Amino acid sequence: MDDRDHSPAANDPLLQPLHLGPLVLRNRIMSTSHEAHIDVDGLPLEAYQRYHEEKARGGLALTMFGGSGRVSADSTWGGSQLDYTTDAIIPVFQDFAARVHRHGAAVMCQLSHVGRRADATAGDWLPVLGPSHSREDYNRNFAREMDQTDIARIVTDFGLAARRARDGGLDGLETMTGGHLIGQFLSPLVNRRNDAFGGTLENRMRFLRMVHERIREEVGPGFPVGIRYTIDEDHPDGLGFAEAITVANMLEREGLVDFFNCIFGRFDTRLNLLVYNIPDITARAAPWLRQVGAFRAETDLPVFHAAKIADVATARFAVSAGLVDMVGMTRAHIADPQIVNKLQAGHEARIRPCVGASHCLYRPLHCIHNAATGRETWLPQVIGPSSQAGRKAVVVGGGPAGLEAARVLAARGHRVVLFEAADRLGGQLLLAVRADQRRDLIGIVDWRAAELDRLGVRVQMNSYAGTAEVLAETPDLVIIAAGGIPDLGPVQGSDLCQPVWDALAAPAQVAQDVLIYDATGRHPAPSAAVQIATTGRLVTLVCRDPAIAPEMEHHSSIVYRRSLAQHGVRVLLEHEVVSVTGPAGLREVVLRHLLTGQETRSVHAQILIEHGTLPVTDLFDALRGQSVNDGVTSIETMRGIGGLRPPPATGFELHRIGDAVSSRSVHAAMLDALRLGVTF
Repeated sequence: MDDRDHSPAANDPLLQPLHLGPLVLRNRIMSTSHEAHIDVDGLPLEAYQRYHEEKARGGLALTMFGGSGRVSADSTWGGSQLDYTTDAIIPVFQDFAARVHRHGAAVMCQLSHVGRRADATAGDWLPVLGPSHSREDYNRNFAREMDQTDIARIVTDFGLAARRARDGGLDGLETMTGGHLIGQFLSPLVNRRNDAFGGTLENRMRFLRMVHERIREEVGPGFPVGIRYTIDEDHPDGLGFAEAITVANMLEREGLVDFFNCIFGRFDTRLNLLVYNIPDITARAAPWLRQVGAFRAETDLPVFHAAKIADVATARFAVSAGLVDMVGMTRAHIADPQIVNKLQAGHEARIRPCVGASHCLYRPLHCIHNAATGRETWLPQVIGPSSQAGRKAVVVGGGPAGLEAARVLAARGHRVVLFEAADRLGGQLLLAVRADQRRDLIGIVDWRAAELDRLGVRVQMNSYAGTAEVLAETPDLVIIAAGGIPDLGPVQGSDLCQPVWDALAAPAQVAQDVLIYDATGRHPAPSAAVQIATTGRLVTLVCRDPAIAPEMEHHSSIVYRRSLAQHGVRVLLEHEVVSVTGPAGLREVVLRHLLTGQETRSVHAQILIEHGTLPVTDLFDALRGQSVNDGVTSIETMRGIGGLRPPPATGFELHRIGDAVSSRSVHAAMLDALRLGVTF
């Protein structure tokens, strides 16, 4: 009898174990260390642990935490770093390890001193240190050159933090080069010393060797120690690939590391961090995989890597081609911590995709279309059946809010019908993806459409639902997710203008000279400006705010600013459009500077306005008086207080979500739908 496992999962290279010394990792998928901004005073307590626990429950082999966890008091950049400087972290580590271990996964942390990346105006306002006097553009502080006392103290701090990780029951740790202190000593761009720690490569790697020797002394030979390692700074005067190999060979030969977690490039500016370390929605998949594969050929130690390896196909190729031994799918797990479970069950197509929106870079960490991420203490990652399953729910609107509401309610075991007035699901997202830079957002729609089909939701397209259509379903619950319509705001002559939506919906009808007025600081205006400018049209972007895209996280803002500059878009900040007059093709615009009050005039062929949306409320208003709750959704319900909502004896409850309430974001729509849906 053949007892071998012939299932597809048994032969999947991603699902094979990896031996890391005495530690056996159950598969080849990990989540790398990163900031989550859900710590409590530098400690990874319940919310932080639950976030990582869900990944362990989802089947991955290894979850790392504590992006740039600080080993010394003068290693703070003013952000949400974990604090490893005292023994108070040990019992927290122990609780953390127990949570992850109960699901069969391993857990490690990252230790670092950020060096010149620290902020002298944060925490205790301690001076910033570095190998040499320099200023990093990212955090804008001048570093004092470290002396021998500083070096000895920080080496000791690394060792003490490593001991705490071991005593805390973690399965290993890694240090960090990158733009942090160890990497600053290695880099000739930053290290300009002329003593035993500068100049030659042998001298520049002395600090690294001292740190890892001290760590090995503290944790012993059986405790895995790795390094998040820059294999090439991608700069003619920086640390090159050949030097990085020399350093790596030393670490391997002397037994100072057990694995390399490879990164590529520099992180001394926000743009460099985006391009090299956290590639966004506009970047190609796995941009540095070839270089990491070349590094792997030069070492016998396991090699890890993460940089926009967002889908299973790319991850599988990376491992099967021998380019890496362990693949980091960090942002992919923010979107779906159940990746490995779904792989093992043969449900690869059901993995919720990471669409690269960079919403996870907001503080605290959340995913644009997985509202449970970062909220695991009160929202479920896996939707289970309700004790009241079988209720009839009507959802009106097939945009992000309606799609998520229908998915959640169906997963709870309710009978769901969704009415959509258009011939396609997606709502405003169908316009957003018309901009090339945001086309991958369609994954939000496609995944939910497939889930609704799997869950048996009855979807009625081209159905403009009115009161009669809704009541004919005899619902127990009605969710209005009808979205909004463009709001052109208080501009005099707004009837002579068009919403930004129109330019994305009908690009052929856009004039040759366009002024776009951005009164929100969100994605629509700059994405439309870039899209129009790529066609060679003359574009002026007028922003009410003192910066482009201030409502976005830094990476999206940087991408827009770069693209606007590349395509010659004229940008005016802190201006408002006062009035628009004149015939078609010759619109005269009066602009007012918001700080000085000075007015200027210009003429453009077409004026586009982004001022958010006005909620579509006609159906909600018509149904409100007939509902048992008068259409009121309590704040307690939306905060997760109160638990399951008992069904009404007769009639139906009425709620509205997303832009049908007010002009907000995709993530807000998803959160509305999830937190309301799980109460039924």
